[in-house]
Amino acid sequence: MEFDGKVAIVTGATSGIGMATAFRFTEQGAQVAAVGRKKEILSKVQRLNIRTYTVDLTNEQETSVFARRALEDFGGVDILVNAAGIIANGTIENTTLADYDLMMNINVRSVLQLTQLVLPSIIERKGNIVNVSSVTGLRAFPNVFAYCVSKAAVDQFTRCAALELAPKGVRVNAVNPGVVRTNLHLNSGMNEDSYTAFVERSKTTHPLGRIGQPEEIADLILFLASSKASWITGTTYSIDGGRAQTCAR
Repeated sequence: MEFDGKVAIVTGATSGIGMATAFRFTEQGAQVAAVGRKKEILSKVQRLNIRTYTVDLTNEQETSVFARRALEDFGGVDILVNAAGIIANGTIENTTLADYDLMMNINVRSVLQLTQLVLPSIIERKGNIVNVSSVTGLRAFPNVFAYCVSKAAVDQFTRCAALELAPKGVRVNAVNPGVVRTNLHLNSGMNEDSYTAFVERSKTTHPLGRIGQPEEIADLILFLASSKASWITGTTYSIDGGRAQTCAR
């Protein structure tokens, strides 16, 4: 029970990596504040040692209220997992400023705000932060321009925060998944047939021949948040079936 007595905030907990991570933490003894925008889905996440919060992380007031409530409800926070994020298609030529701003607000700005709000407690408890980035933060991919930029920003956020917080005993790392079976693409507007075709094609672009599962990413997140990773900080950790090693295709 590595996380017995620890408190973890997990955003993006209504599906995929965030949900799997919330469940994994409770299996290892942690109490979890699970954050998402869809109340009806969050109700499926609520279980022993998980308290759910319906929050739009792009709303500064809602985020501030949530952070205050979580700190009051749990008495403090040891671990923050920033897993909330969106993806959308678009190139340098046709990405609108509104679409760019939305991507950056959800994928980067909200990470900064929530981190700042709970950081005093994490510093006090000598806790740590794990950000969910993407292979697109490390490599360029076509037609997801704003998403690539936002995840590169998350990677640099991770490195800068790790450097600045190391003297205070706080570690900051990121995981960089390849394609994982989540609702990320479906939530972006991709229909079921297109998603099925995308998954099949992804089997050819990932050297290990398949896409990832949310639980595999959750296991890496838990490792980085654990005492077994006590000398690891500032990493952007690829977990992508070898996708980052391939040429564009």
